[in-house]
Amino acid sequence: MAESNVRPRPTTWATAPNRRIIVGSNTLVYRDLGPEDGVPLVLLAHLGATLDEWDPRFVDALARDRRVVALDLPGVGGSTGRVPGTVAAMARAAEGFVAALGLTQMDLLGFSLGGFVAQQVALDAPGLVRRLVLAGTGPAGGAGIDRPTGGAYVYWDMARATMARTDAKEFLFFPRTPRGQGGSQGLPGALARARHGP
Repeated sequence: MAESNVRPRPTTWATAPNRRIIVGSNTLVYRDLGPEDGVPLVLLAHLGATLDEWDPRFVDALARDRRVVALDLPGVGGSTGRVPGTVAAMARAAEGFVAALGLTQMDLLGFSLGGFVAQQVALDAPGLVRRLVLAGTGPAGGAGIDRPTGGAYVYWDMARATMARTDAKEFLFFPRTPRGQGGSQGLPGALARARHGP
C-alpha cells in the first residue's frame, strides 16, 4: 500500500500552522482548521490583536464541527503591508483574502474592531456572508468611529502602557477603575496560558 503524502487537516488551534497567502501586494498570515466541508467560519479579531490572541478553547470548540479560518489583516502580526487606515479598507482586505482562498460563502464572526469590519463586509458583499456574528462591537456612528486607530486616545494608552511596562491592552480594554484594573491583572500571563496551556 502506498504511503500518502497528504497531511490530515488540523483539528485544534495548537496544531494549526500559520499559513501564508498572497493577496494583492501583501502576504497575509492565517490559520485554517476543522472539517473542510460545509460553510467556513471566518474570524476577525479586535484592535491590536494577532492570531495568537484568539483563545484556543474558543476556537477549538468552534472547529469541532466546522471549518474555521482566522487571519491577520495587512500590517498585523506576521502579515506584510500597512494597516489599512479605515474600516472600509480593512473590509476590502478581508474580502480580498476570502476571494484568494476561493470561498464563495462564509459565516463571519467579528470581535470589537473585527465586528466593524465584518459589518462592512456584509454590506459590501451580502451574497458572500451567510451569517454574521458580532461580539463586543457596534454600528457605524459617532465621530471618528470609522477610523479606530486614528484617535489620540489609542496612542496615549499605548504610551501609558509603555511607561508602566505592561501590556497595552490593560489600558485599551480595561477601565481605570479598581474593578477594571483587577480584571486586567495577569493579562500577559493569562494570554500566554490560553495560547500554550498552564
